[in-house]
Formats: sequence, structure tokens, C-alpha cells
Amino acid sequence: MDPGAVLGLLSGIVLMTWAIGADGGLRAFWDLPAIMITFGGTLAATMLNYRLGQVLGGFKVLRNAFGNRRAQPEVIFQSMTDYATRARREGLLALDREIGEVKDPFLAKGLQLVVDGTDSEMTRAILETDLAALEQRHQAGQAVFETMGNFAPSFGLVGTLIGLIKMLRVMDDPSAIGPGMSVALLTTFYGALFAFLICLPLAGKLKVCHEEEWQAKQIMIEGLLAIQAGHNPRMIEEKLRAHLSPAAKRALERRESAAAAAGAGESLQQEVDVG
Repeated sequence: MDPGAVLGLLSGIVLMTWAIGADGGLRAFWDLPAIMITFGGTLAATMLNYRLGQVLGGFKVLRNAFGNRRAQPEVIFQSMTDYATRARREGLLALDREIGEVKDPFLAKGLQLVVDGTDSEMTRAILETDLAALEQRHQAGQAVFETMGNFAPSFGLVGTLIGLIKMLRVMDDPSAIGPGMSVALLTTFYGALFAFLICLPLAGKLKVCHEEEWQAKQIMIEGLLAIQAGHNPRMIEEKLRAHLSPAAKRALERRESAAAAAGAGESLQQEVDVG
């Protein structure tokens, strides 16, 4: 799980709940008709706007917002340089043994294409087609939550109008004015809360996750094509390093420093053992 996403959602809910119930008035913010108008209307309009499969697909993509299994760019960079070094020493067929250990289906497919001797242009075309399909699925998921975020305040306004109509029809009965006003105000509250605390932030999170995954897949494509072309591992390393963000470069430098320190420690220990 991504701790940032979980913490953000939980903290928002907890803080809002605490602020509402601080004076003991939490019960006053519960109204079933207002909930049905806002949430039911938003869901119904979203299902009318998209096909059922697209809506369900959007909720499936939602796990990306809370998942933390995305490969880090610096880890992919290191894997690609390792593959390049091994291919340089032992040949492309040596990478065949790595395919079964790769968890990312996209990278495994790319390695298989390289090992099978597929033409470089064909390899690029296949991988970029898969990447385009991935982007389309992710954008469809983002669009579902953006649409829900746009519809929710509108149905809050619809609920407000319904509540005002009810209230105006019973102006001669003071006891009926309160429930009508409650629906009028709570639907607007629910719509704004649902849109700005849940739907739109989730759409933004999915966009960020897609950009991270897209960057990782680009590093894979460039690395695999460079390996297939037989480029020097050092050249491949410098080429792929340009794709890394400053933060990823710093993380990579820390990894390399730690690995170098560990290697120096092992060499020193071997010298001591020999002495």
C-alpha cells in the first residue's frame, strides 16, 4: 500500500469528522435522502455517461492509487544496465534465463522479443503499442473519477433545489421547514465533500501513478533497444540516466555509493583473511 495515499484519505476523513462532531452535532450531518440524491445521482449520471465496463474498469484502475508495487526508475535503470553487461559478456541468449524471474509482464515481453531476435523496429512498435494501450486504460480510469468529481457538486445543487422547493411548499408549517432546509444544505455539503476530498484527488493520484509507470516503461524500451543493438553498457548507462529525475538520480547515487562501500569492505576483509 502507498502510505501517502492511505494517510491522505484517512486524515481527511478523520479531520472532517472531528470538525463536524466537535460540538456534538455529528448526527445533524446525517440525512439519508440527501445521501441518495448526491451519491445516487452522481453514480447514475456516471453510468449513463460511460459504458458499464468502463465504469467497472475505472474502479479496477483505482488500486493503482493505493498500490505501492510500481518499480522505481532507479531500480529499472540498474536492471537494464545489468542486462546490458550480461548480454555484452555472454550474448543476447544469456538473457533468456532472466525472463522467468521478471515480474513485470511488459519487461518480460520485451526481453523475449530481444532474445528471439525480433527486428528492432518491430520490437519498438510492439512495445509502444502495449504502452499506448496501457495509457488508454489509465486515462479511462482517470476520466471516470474526474466525471464523478464534476457531477457530485451538480447533484448537490439539485438536492439544494429539491430541499428549497419542499421548504417553500410548507412555509405555513414551521415543523416541516427544518427537514427541507436540512436536505437543501446537506446535499451541497455532500457533493462538495465527495468531489474535492475523494473523486478529484483520486483522479489526480491516478494521473501521477500513470506518469511514473510511463517513465519506467520508456526506460525499459530504450534500454532493451540499446541492448539489442549491441551498444556498450557504459553508453547505455549514460543514455538511460538522462531519463531519471533529479530525485531518482540522487537515489541511484546513494545505491551506487552503498554498493561501492560494500565492495570495498569485502575486498579489505579478503586481504585481511589472506594476510
